[in-house]
Amino acid sequence: MAEKQEQPAASQNGEKAENAEGAENAEGAENAEAEKPKLEPLPPFEIVTGERLPAFFFKFQFKNVEYSSGRNKTFLCYIIEMQGKESKTLRGYLEDEHAAAHAEEAFFNTILPTCEPGFRYEVTWYVSSSPCVSCAERIVKALKKNKNLRLSIAVGRLFMWEEPDIQAALKQMKAAGCKLRIMKPQDFEYVWKNFVEQEEGEEPKAFAPWDDIQENFQYYDEKLAEVLH
Repeated sequence: MAEKQEQPAASQNGEKAENAEGAENAEGAENAEAEKPKLEPLPPFEIVTGERLPAFFFKFQFKNVEYSSGRNKTFLCYIIEMQGKESKTLRGYLEDEHAAAHAEEAFFNTILPTCEPGFRYEVTWYVSSSPCVSCAERIVKALKKNKNLRLSIAVGRLFMWEEPDIQAALKQMKAAGCKLRIMKPQDFEYVWKNFVEQEEGEEPKAFAPWDDIQENFQYYDEKLAEVLH
């Protein structure tokens, strides 16, 4: 019977060293894996509601510039005048992140349902930009469904008004009875006084029109007239 040969000590020591090094590497990898921060899933964007919006957002988001780079939110200030046995008025604002429901849709999903039934509703919106196609469709659907609802919308800017589908959507809103117009300088001042936060403890600041506010209004007013003619 063949005898079992022992490995040289140096070889055994080398294997032990390799095994120890491998164990250390495996342990280090486990520790490194354990130390990696766990990525929490991002929460969905939420619709923000309130009575008054920060002055910074108004000055940036409502500005009626022709090129709206970086203005990727919609701010919607609303007034609901309920007329029935008694009259009531509600007001507030909505803002969205353009990743969940847009502000226009959120109004019909979360604000209007809280109003008491049996009233006639005269609703006025002051919106930073005009609706997208899906929001326009939602507006048309709401107006056709609720004959007691009247909606007037004043917008600071026209959203992608050159696109044929946008133009068609705006025409459908008009056909459904929605009154759509461009915000005049006086409208911006009205929103500033009634929907924008003033610094606590300070005297209310007067509205400061930006350069070309009147010219930009005229530009968008002409474009909207061309679309809705």
